[in-house]
Amino acid sequence: MPPQPDDRPLTRRDLFRDASAGLAGIALAWLCSEEARAGSPTHFPPRVKRVVQIFATGGVSHVDTFDYKPDLARHAGQELTGKGKIDPFFGQPGRLLPSPFRFRQHGRSGLWVSDLLPHLATCVDDITFIHSMVGKTGVHSTSTLLQATGFVLPGFPGMGAWVSYGLGSLNDNLPTFVVMPDHRGFPSNGQKNWDSAFLSARYQGTIIQPESENPIADLFPNKNDFVTKPGNEAGLALLNRLNRDHAAERPADSRLEARIRSYELAAKMQLAAPEALDLSKEPGHILRMYGLDHGQKTWPKEINAGEETDYFGRKCLVARRLLERGVRFVQIWMGCDNGFPRRNWDSHEDIFRDHGPLGIAMARGCAALIKDLKQRGMLDGTIVHWTTEFGRMPCAQTGKGRDHNPFCFTHWLAGGGIKPGIAYGPSDEWGYKPADRNRPTQVYDVHATMLKLLGIEHTKLTFRHNGIDRRLTDVHGQVIEPILA
Repeated sequence: MPPQPDDRPLTRRDLFRDASAGLAGIALAWLCSEEARAGSPTHFPPRVKRVVQIFATGGVSHVDTFDYKPDLARHAGQELTGKGKIDPFFGQPGRLLPSPFRFRQHGRSGLWVSDLLPHLATCVDDITFIHSMVGKTGVHSTSTLLQATGFVLPGFPGMGAWVSYGLGSLNDNLPTFVVMPDHRGFPSNGQKNWDSAFLSARYQGTIIQPESENPIADLFPNKNDFVTKPGNEAGLALLNRLNRDHAAERPADSRLEARIRSYELAAKMQLAAPEALDLSKEPGHILRMYGLDHGQKTWPKEINAGEETDYFGRKCLVARRLLERGVRFVQIWMGCDNGFPRRNWDSHEDIFRDHGPLGIAMARGCAALIKDLKQRGMLDGTIVHWTTEFGRMPCAQTGKGRDHNPFCFTHWLAGGGIKPGIAYGPSDEWGYKPADRNRPTQVYDVHATMLKLLGIEHTKLTFRHNGIDRRLTDVHGQVIEPILA
């Protein structure tokens, strides 16, 4: 009698098939558990539910913007002494260089802001400045990664990806995490700054370029005479079925599910995104506040305040529209990777020339965003986080510029749960290092604080990768309690 199905000999093919099925089941169960963790209830009652992060690329000079150092003027031309070995990024340190911009006190809080940032000076009573930030390196790429992902090496998720993983979406028709790069190109590291890395690909940032003819690449089919709407819908349905069949055979590959979700989201975005990005319905006074009422179509070749204001202000207004429609995390980049003439804040040659147009534009866009969120009752539910990769030296470089300074720089925060109108963690008399060398502030502390405001205990937002429970704050991070309201 031939062997019956239940008692036939076990072949090598059967063994490998059953083993692979078992492993696939384990992998699927693990993925399902990770999906369940994503968007799970928060560890604390959240104070805010969304974030807009503004990254000024190139290294903004804190001593020319937010951190007033009158001793630079009193001791102009002298050597930077009494600070131990000076470690500039390029060559030898120059003499102490006073700021070319005048500082004034503003608001009820009396906080100091330079005349480079007149619009932002009107918002100081809503802002907390952190002047004791320190980094780990004076290299643009690694310093940018540190501020964006919490690590100096690539291969780790950006903060927006972590927040998306931890909290999930507020709107099924728009991405959870949106990135708006500079109109001139990507910053150092490119997409590694907002990648999902070892998290599911669904948590990576979606790029939107509001200034371009097609703000979201490949969202709509190219204009032609042969693709009809019914035909496009039928093609998408077929593609979805084939993708689902393919994914069912590969349950352990998160990229497939992420790709399917991205297609499904893209179909929804075809309806939701054009409305969210349409600024034509915004009233005149709002466009004026963001500096978008000029009507100008062409710009000079040289970097200029008008063009910078238009591009950056447009991103800030789009950010507000996305936030109010349920996007969880919006990241705006101002400045791209290095080049000449300067296309970012990396002012080695001339602080006044290079910071000038960018500062005017940044101040107007940021101030408009803060005021707009506030008048709509949204600021209390939003964190506005401004960052740069490092500061600049208090001494001169090439006469009128400043070198990199990873030993001290400024971040600022505004919004829900933040104690407004204060300056935390003073720098020393030159702005070279924190006044208290034993208690600097690191990006891990800022990230831990922001996560707490979102309702997340930073040590518990983890993902196991290569045998390690990875987290945004690595093995560091203390919540900055003095800045919490």
